Amino acid sequence: MTLKREDLLSLEDYASQRADFRRKAMDEKKIRVVPVGPHVTLHFENRFLVQYQIQEMLRIEKIFEAEGIQDELDAYNPMVPTGANWKATMMIEFPDPEERKEQLARLIGIDRKTWVQVDDLDRVYAISNEDLERETEEKTSSVHFMRFELTPEMVEAAKAGAPIRVGIDHPHYQHEVTLDEETRKSLVADLA
Repeated sequence: MTLKREDLLSLEDYASQRADFRRKAMDEKKIRVVPVGPHVTLHFENRFLVQYQIQEMLRIEKIFEAEGIQDELDAYNPMVPTGANWKATMMIEFPDPEERKEQLARLIGIDRKTWVQVDDLDRVYAISNEDLERETEEKTSSVHFMRFELTPEMVEAAKAGAPIRVGIDHPHYQHEVTLDEETRKSLVADLA
């Protein structure tokens, strides 16, 4: 499921296909961004979106040497779902800088209180920030990287059409949402 060098387009090929690639990526992203309440969105990643991010980084940085390409693959591949999980980037958004500072202090631990639930099976809480610590005693980060590990029973139920809910049960932020059918199908496509 992870990306290899041979999965990527050369800089030249990507340049010629970029407009179409970008349009497809933006369409895909729209389906996979899940608002959870007014200030948090989960951006569910998939192999195609990760490839798009890598291609863009290679383009911007003009990376064409094998070592540089491998560095990008190593950096982004952890965000590719493995077939038994979903991976997401959590964005906590408060436009006003003062309110943001205050809320990030109140929302310490929000990443660990974020969950997905397939049908009426157990909630699966996020395993987050495996790359580096994104929280201090004073505040949490506005960006978190998450992994939701599903049991075979959950994968089976999701593939069979069961509803999927996403929520947060932090003491200062409690919201949940049932995925619409388009988003549900897109996430189910990540499962082996």
